Formats: sequence, structure tokens, C-alpha cells
Amino acid sequence: MIKLEEDVSLVLCGEAGQGIQSVENIMVQALKMGGYHVFSTKEYMSRVRGGQNSTQIRASSKRVKAYRDRIDILVALSKGAIPHLEKRITENTLILGDEEVLQDLEEKYYNLLKAPFISKAKKLGGLIFSNVIAAGALSCIMGVDKEIFDELITLLFASKGEKILENDLKAGVEGYDIGKKILDSGRISIKIEKNPATGKEILINGTQAVGLGCISGGCKFISAYPMTPSSPLQVFMADNASEFEMVFEQAEDEIAALNMALGASYAGARAMTATSGSGFALMQEGVGLAGMIETPVVIYIAQRPGPAVGLPTRTAQEDLNLALYSGPGEFPRIIFAPGNFKDALELSHKSFNLAEKYQIPVFILSDQYMADIYYNLPSLDIEKLEVEDYIFETDTDYKRYLFTPDGISPRGIPGYGQGLVCVDSDEHDEEGHITEDLNLRTRMVDKRLKKMDKIRKEAVPGEFFSTSNSSAYTTLIMGWGSTYWPLKEALLEMDNDNLALLHLKQLYPLSSQAGELIKKAKKSVMFENNAQGQMAQLIQKETDLKIDHKVLKYNGMPFSVEEILAVLETLEEE
Repeated sequence: MIKLEEDVSLVLCGEAGQGIQSVENIMVQALKMGGYHVFSTKEYMSRVRGGQNSTQIRASSKRVKAYRDRIDILVALSKGAIPHLEKRITENTLILGDEEVLQDLEEKYYNLLKAPFISKAKKLGGLIFSNVIAAGALSCIMGVDKEIFDELITLLFASKGEKILENDLKAGVEGYDIGKKILDSGRISIKIEKNPATGKEILINGTQAVGLGCISGGCKFISAYPMTPSSPLQVFMADNASEFEMVFEQAEDEIAALNMALGASYAGARAMTATSGSGFALMQEGVGLAGMIETPVVIYIAQRPGPAVGLPTRTAQEDLNLALYSGPGEFPRIIFAPGNFKDALELSHKSFNLAEKYQIPVFILSDQYMADIYYNLPSLDIEKLEVEDYIFETDTDYKRYLFTPDGISPRGIPGYGQGLVCVDSDEHDEEGHITEDLNLRTRMVDKRLKKMDKIRKEAVPGEFFSTSNSSAYTTLIMGWGSTYWPLKEALLEMDNDNLALLHLKQLYPLSSQAGELIKKAKKSVMFENNAQGQMAQLIQKETDLKIDHKVLKYNGMPFSVEEILAVLETLEEE
């Protein structure tokens, strides 16, 4: 018998088109409403049919927010599921599936239990019902009340018509029957303490957390061209555009998208665009335009593996250098990379305030993993987040690019005041008129770069964490963006006073905190999802400090907690 306590890792795998994502949507909500803390992540191929897609759902008595390799229960909805997940399957993995799925597997190598998801679905009217049957079986195994499950099925499928909803509810009944038989078999025992209060918590994903930050930051205009994995943010903003008086415009391409956002910003609207790496590559000239005309804009880049189209549906941290060096010439910018939902909300909000304050492009770097993960949390505090106003009412003598001690000129917008708001993509004078005066050119470059003095002073420090709450560490673990929760869970599991974590929130310009903490450590280790250690390189450039070890993963998958633990244990032995 397999006994599971405190934390269960459920994985469902099948072909694209079998509704794996539907199972995820049902299960995470059912488990949360049933009193469990939940986390989910998915990996999928860039195809409409075929291939193998999987989703991991963790259910726990404590908060869980990170991807793990471990699979406790695997629901295999296709023959390719087991080969696809072979490296993660152990003798302790209970594999559930139809006879036709499991028939070629030898029981001496696998822990198999036949479950007629597909055959029952065919009797109901088609393979598509296998996803709801599987969700019902798992919900039963996990002890979720049938009433909760039916409520969710009705909520999710009522819009598809009475007949489809009726069959989905029947599929749920079939699933619960299968689940009961699995429990009665005595092959598995699950004991996880439930907390009814968990059911009242919010359940969101990384995309929604960023979107809430953008809305609370006063975003009024977003233009974008669809591109995975930035498209979910575009959809979220479009869905909420009416309620929050925003304009969403699907542009004909990425070049137009950024230029539209700059036009809206010039007119006074807080504006943004959203894209992925190869889409952002088309925006380079627009980034330079933002720098030259000193017009605020927020640019969300959801990273995926490159070059070019790369792996469209996988995760990566490969576009830091792209954002850092984008656009011709030299001008200031800020780059944020949230690693948890609280930071996603607050840094996205802050991006709009800082873009307006310094009249610069501000980047939010996310990735496929961060965008897609779900977990529950008590709340997100939006009340303390304020929209800071930096627009200036012009007079008749207004100069858009007035020289000031800190390089920040009063920003006017057309129609607000008596002045003329003139901008030009060529080098210009204080009024905004084109110039080829070389001395004035030098002064204008210095003016723009002068802003970096203040920007650096208010750089957001990273989060420092140690299990002993002490600075007496010998090894400093570092990461940025979506590596946050896997690193933190690994450190909590290690419970080693010699280890500390610095998770960077603002990548550029870098807070002085990073250099100070690295100097205190005997050994520094950076985890990144790219092949060259782009953040480690940037730290060396900014601080003249070299990171001792770079742990790099770039196969399109996030770091698992187990991978990080293996690295940390090896480092401790050195």
C-alpha cells in the first residue's frame, strides 16, 4: 500500500486535445474548496493534437508553491504518457489508466492499477469526457465532497449547453465510482489534514497577479500582438478593460503594438505592451524611441526558449540581455522580475509609477512557468498601492526637455495647459525641435543618463532569507524571477544555517544590497534558466564580483525542488 501524508503530487498526462488543462482547472478549484492548499503547473507541446501534455497538481496540508519531480499518482490518458514521464516515475508512483493504455507495461517495473477512464468516456459519447472522469476519480480519492465537484462542473460547463453539462455531470459520477473502487482496493491511503478556511482563499495564477498589478498601477491602454506565453495577460487585460476603463488594442504586429502604446502615453494614458522574446525583438526601434522622446511605457516580456521561435510553449530566462541592451543608443531603463504573486502585483504596479516618474521604459520579465502556475493565498493587499501622478500642467513658456539638475524634465501632455508639447525622434533641443548642435547633443545624452543617479538610489532590494534568520551564512544561493519558490522550498527542506537565499526582484539597475551580501559569503551560487548565466554576468558587470557557481538549466523546464536539493547537497560536501 502507498501511504501519502501531508503532501500529494498528482500528475495527469495525455495527448493534446484530451482536455488535460480542463482537469487542472477542475482539480485545483475542487481541492482548494475541499480544504487543501494547492499548486499546479503544466507543460505542453506547441500542437493542437497529439504529442504529450501533462499537468502537476500538489495538494497539501501546508502551503505549496513549487514544482517537484515526484509523482505520487499518475493518471495516464494515453500510451505515450509513461514514456514521456519515465524519468519522474518511481516504484512509489501509482499509475492509473485504461487497460489499453497499460497493457504493454510490465507490473514488475511499474505500480499499475487499471482504471477505465477512456472506456467509460466512450460510453458517454466520446474521449473528451475522460478528463472529467479522471478529475472525478482523483477528487474522490482526495476526499472532495461530490457536491463541491458537481458545483464546479456546472460552473465550468453550463455555458456549453444543457446536454453537454448533463453528460459532464454523468462523467463525474463515473469518476467518483472509479475513485471509490481504487480506495476500496487498499492500494493507496491518503491522510492530509484539511483546513476549511483554505476554501475561502483566492486562487490565481502568475498572469493574473501581474495583470492586477498593472490595473492597480493605473494602466489605461494596452496594445499587443498575441504570442505565447504573453497572450494570457493580453486576454486578462482585455476581459477587464470595460470594468476598469482601459483600452485594449490587438495590433497587426509587435512593431505597431509598442508604437501604439507610446502614442497613448504621449497623450497622457498610462500604457503598456505585452510580448515574448522573438516578438520583443521586433520592438527594438520602438524602445529606442521611448528613450529618445522620454515617454513612459511598461513592457511585459513573458520569456520562452529561443533563438527565434525556439520552444513556443516552454519556459526560460533567456531575454534578460535582450531587455537590458534593447534599443539603439544609451538611455535609462528599469528591469523587474517578480518571483511570487505578491511581488508580481507590487512590482507591476510600481512599474507604472516609475515609468511615469522617470519617463522611461520599464520592463517586467516573466516566463511561461511563472505565468501559468496556480496557488492559493489568503489575499493580495491592493489598498496600500497608490497611483502617483507626475503629469505637469504646461504654461506658454513650456519646454518639454528642460534641463534640470536631476535630468527629469516636467512632463506635459497635449491639451493640458497652455504650452506646446513637442517631441522628436531625432536629437532635439529643450523645446523638442530637431537639432544637430553637437554640444547640445552631448548635454541631452547626459541629461537622460543623469536620471540613473536617482533610479539607482531607489532600486528595489532582493529578498534575503535564511532558515536561522541570521546573516552568519557561508553559502549564498541566488536566483531571479520564477526560481523563487523552488529555491525557497529547497532551502526550507535543507534547514541548514550555512545557507542563505538572495532572490533578486530588480535586475537593473541592481540594488547595492546584492554586492554587500555576496561579499559576506564564502561561496555564491546562481540558479538561472539560461545557458550563459546572464544574471551572473550582469552582477559581475555591476559589482565587479564573480559568482562562484552557476547552475544553468535551459531545456525548457523549470527547476524542480529535487534538482536544487541535489545541487545544494553536493555543494555542502565540497
